[in-house]
Amino acid sequence: MELNTSVQYLTGVGPVMAKKLKRLGIQNIRDLLFYFPRRWDDYSKPQMISKLQIGQDAIIKASIVQIKQTRTRRRWMSIIDALLADDSGQIRAIWFNQPFLMKTLKPGSEWLFAGKVNYDFKTGAKTLSISNYEKEPIILPIYPETEGLTSKYLRKIIRPLMSDVDNLIIDFLPDGIKKQEGLIDLKEAIKNIHFPRETSNILESQQRLGFDELFLISLRMAERKNELQKEMAPAMNIDKDFLKEFVNKLTFRLTNAQRKAAWEIICDLAKKTPMNRLLEGEVGSGKTVVAAMAAAVTTKNSYQAIWLAPTEILANQHYQNVSKILMPFEIKVGLLTAANKLADLLKDNLIIGTHALIQKDVSFPRLGLIIVDEQHRFGVKQRAHLRKQKDLIPHLLSMTATPIPRTLALSLYGDLELSILDELPPGRQKIITKAIDPRNRYQAYEAIREEIKKGRQAFVICPLIEDSKISTEKLFDMDKKSVKSEYQKLSKNIFPEFKIGMLHGRLKSKEKGKIMKDFSVGKLNLIVSTAVVEVGIDVPNATVMMIEGADRFGLAQLHQFRGRVGRGKHQSYCFLFADSWSENTKKRLEAMVNCNNGFELAEKDLQIRGPGELIGIRQSGLPDLKMASLRDIILVKKAREVAEEIFAGGIGQYPKLQKKLAEFERETHLE
Repeated sequence: MELNTSVQYLTGVGPVMAKKLKRLGIQNIRDLLFYFPRRWDDYSKPQMISKLQIGQDAIIKASIVQIKQTRTRRRWMSIIDALLADDSGQIRAIWFNQPFLMKTLKPGSEWLFAGKVNYDFKTGAKTLSISNYEKEPIILPIYPETEGLTSKYLRKIIRPLMSDVDNLIIDFLPDGIKKQEGLIDLKEAIKNIHFPRETSNILESQQRLGFDELFLISLRMAERKNELQKEMAPAMNIDKDFLKEFVNKLTFRLTNAQRKAAWEIICDLAKKTPMNRLLEGEVGSGKTVVAAMAAAVTTKNSYQAIWLAPTEILANQHYQNVSKILMPFEIKVGLLTAANKLADLLKDNLIIGTHALIQKDVSFPRLGLIIVDEQHRFGVKQRAHLRKQKDLIPHLLSMTATPIPRTLALSLYGDLELSILDELPPGRQKIITKAIDPRNRYQAYEAIREEIKKGRQAFVICPLIEDSKISTEKLFDMDKKSVKSEYQKLSKNIFPEFKIGMLHGRLKSKEKGKIMKDFSVGKLNLIVSTAVVEVGIDVPNATVMMIEGADRFGLAQLHQFRGRVGRGKHQSYCFLFADSWSENTKKRLEAMVNCNNGFELAEKDLQIRGPGELIGIRQSGLPDLKMASLRDIILVKKAREVAEEIFAGGIGQYPKLQKKLAEFERETHLE
């Protein structure tokens, strides 16, 4: 057996289960060993029934008071219904399609039960949907699952591999670093992350595996920074009179943050080494005008600039806004769309478009600056491809509307310099945000109706495109809102008098473009959409943002959605609905209600959320972190410091580490 051996050949897998495992990104033994649990159910520490909260994942030690089996009307599903009790109270427990449990779970017997606490709308009582039950205390790993693949099955195929870990895994981290940072061996970390003997094993393993992830990213960032500093870029001449004229001809006053960021960028453009800067500012902070100023300086020096947007909608929007800003300076701005040929635009000073601008057979003879919106990993190779001169590489300005705390941004984007727009232009209204109790849903609909009657428009965001087919695994996803079902409901039952559009990622770009155009010119009163509206849509007349399943989005993403309204002169509103009201959900929604500052929200997100998903990771181009936590700022900083030390001293003295870094670059496309 080797790390690249297909999982198909493991006992209990075979071709059918191998296909299902592939859906989780598991194709070989390496994938399986590094498929980490999302949590651990600690059956040695049960909770009291009386203290359970709706939406909570709970573990209780309880006796079975009574238990019965019924079937649904169509007789396609069996339901086991039990009443459980401990010294503090009682709770109803439910199992679906597991009739064999009637032979195991007898009245009067005591068990350890794990499950999700739900709310029964018919009785108003709490219920527990059971996921696991055990007789003896144990720490049980719970993995991210998919239909037909349970944690129980994953444990079954992972456990036998533990005896092979010592032969399969090579620890790439030098002993000196492990000792210096107090980290356990990689083999021990993998064993203990899957099957810990006690909770301290989990923490030690998370620390080691999290360090590895951050360390490899940091090492690649340090390597990249060094590669770029060896390159030469066109050094721009800075004409201060032109800059004064540019600022004076704007129809608004720049904020101090915009002035500072613009000057940092302009100073970079004057250097012979290529600029590699990230302009970070939340929605409405004025990134566009700062980038437009950089483009103006570039074209003033007889160089060309290109501006890459993530979608055609956003490219169009940038074209409209930037053309107005640059019009007084006779700077020719071109837009690459399906209708325009790139060859016709090559003489323009600034070309705006999607990544279709980067074509292998097209060169820009005097390209001086690349502006990239919401894609920070535009690296040396892409720039080298675009350059025509043999000795010059273009400057790069990346932009993001995802606020990330400075310490973390410096670690995530260690190869980039950072400019932050942390103040909004004056006159921008605070958006009134409310977390709505499900019982008050129709009051929210009435508020939307009143706004539309005033001539305003609204967004409704849903986490899913369409409803899940009912199955045991997805039964409790049935109440999650989908775009298609909400569109039907709102169109037919709630707002039949209004014109409603539907927007999601499966639509063709032409269809999406038409819907957004109809919405922006007022032909549609309301749009039901997935997260596709998250970045950059600008409709000043939209005043209501209603978010379904708000507990399924991160704070940074919720803040992005909220930023789609409040862009005009009218008071705007954001209504938040949650599917679960766990303690974490309450904290996060309270943060949204009380805070309108994206950077403060980013800090709160770090405090509230556990290990796992990175803020803005989907826009970063970095690999998903399975184990590292951005809350652990000390670990983030240490990983970066150690990476810089290693690189400064020469990575060649550590062949195992050098080999691992090369593998990491290939696997994560960070080459």
